[in-house]
Amino acid sequence: MTNGEIGAAGQGVPVALQIDGEMTIYRAAELKDVLYGALQAAVAGSRALALDLSGVTEFDSAGIQLLLVAQRDAERQGQVLRLVACSPAVRDVFALTGLSARFEGEQA
Repeated sequence: MTNGEIGAAGQGVPVALQIDGEMTIYRAAELKDVLYGALQAAVAGSRALALDLSGVTEFDSAGIQLLLVAQRDAERQGQVLRLVACSPAVRDVFALTGLSARFEGEQA
């Protein structure tokens, strides 16, 4: 399940998004829309986008692609995408692919 609630408005307060469950090809279209909406809210408020992936149970190449595209789009719009928490499933894939260092603020 995806929690699309946006954090409180205010300078310096990031837009927060928690993703739970699968982050796989089976949910890629749904999650793309959710990530894009959160990114647009961050851009509109000149805030960072903070992703909590601690509830992700499965993570595959589609999940990687979603994060990389969201990060690229955030950077193009002058914003930051930051991972504030990652589940073991996400950490394992990051370790296998060498992507751990790419996402600033990622916490184990």
